[in-house]
Amino acid sequence: MRRKIESLSTTFLSFLRSEASGGVILLICAILAVLIANSPWSESYEHALHTPIAIGLGTFSLKMGLLHWVNDGLMAIFFFLVGLEIKREFLYGELKTKSAMILPVCGALGGMLVPALFYSLLNFGSPTAGGWGIPMATDIAFALGIMTMAARSAPPGLIVFLTALAIVDDLGAIVVIALFYSTDLAWAALLSGLAALAGAFLLNRMKIRFFPAYLVLGLIAWYFFLKAGIHPTIAGVILGFSIPAEKSCKTSMLHRWEKRLHPWSAYLIMPIFALSNAGVEITLASLDFSSPLPWGILAGLFLGKPVGIFGSVYLLHKLGNIDIPGKASPRELAATGMLGGIGFTMSIFIASIAFTDPALLNLAKFSILLASTISAAAGTVIFLMTSRAPASVKSLPQ
Repeated sequence: MRRKIESLSTTFLSFLRSEASGGVILLICAILAVLIANSPWSESYEHALHTPIAIGLGTFSLKMGLLHWVNDGLMAIFFFLVGLEIKREFLYGELKTKSAMILPVCGALGGMLVPALFYSLLNFGSPTAGGWGIPMATDIAFALGIMTMAARSAPPGLIVFLTALAIVDDLGAIVVIALFYSTDLAWAALLSGLAALAGAFLLNRMKIRFFPAYLVLGLIAWYFFLKAGIHPTIAGVILGFSIPAEKSCKTSMLHRWEKRLHPWSAYLIMPIFALSNAGVEITLASLDFSSPLPWGILAGLFLGKPVGIFGSVYLLHKLGNIDIPGKASPRELAATGMLGGIGFTMSIFIASIAFTDPALLNLAKFSILLASTISAAAGTVIFLMTSRAPASVKSLPQ
């Protein structure tokens, strides 16, 4: 595995190490949050999350609860990094050419549409129907962390495919949040936020490389998006698209800030998000499996993700004669699809927007954790079985 991975680019290797190791910390924080939520400290935990915090001075201050500052403020930095990653992939990475784009893009689309369909069919006409976006997301940190530990014999091309797929998946989730999970729009505030972002793109056009100028415009856009009813993290993504990129990836402003922010995202922002959002109260009274909500999430993540990812890639292979990434076997491709069902971060984030009812949100979070755990276990088992399988079964039928 090590020799194979060494053939990948230094930038991707750095990204992989950060995401994979960050996934371990993310898992520890998620477990810790669940333990606290089911301990004698649960009331203090909830009280701390809803403690109001004001930032700013006088009339220019903004007051929100700690949980909102994490989900609306701190996560904007994470989404800014996602914007940088998406732009880098389209300019320099695995999405640079149409031929390279086709498999991860189609795999991501299949992995978003099929889970949403499964969820919608099970929740049609119910009060939980609006949660259809929850099973559409893949958690790149967890998925890569599991893959690097369980799939030591997996082709490097398959790891790159999963990474590119998860990045396209993130872009899809961002579009879904912007279009379907925003409240009634305040147009004046929205236009003000868009004007600030247009200013950032103008700075790029003028070849200005002074990052504080982009930061100020991004903060203005974030504030006005919050006031407009658009989830403010969207401002972070769009700002990421505006950051200048040179012909050489390693000398660009985009590369420098992506490199600087990766450790902060992996080792601080995401763990704080997990500690704040993964606290699920596990009791018979709070976990209502007579509701279609948990079944929609379980079906979407555990079944819809692998069906959508494997099915779309295999169809392209059969109908378009396109090689499977890394010439992977059917089992390896199926296991990768299973890991796509780990929807922790983005799924919980969408759930927190979709449901204001604490009971429904608690049930949704538990279902996401359960479905992600089952998907991770299933993908791990299949990869381990594949590593022991005879060579005769390790190629796709032609």
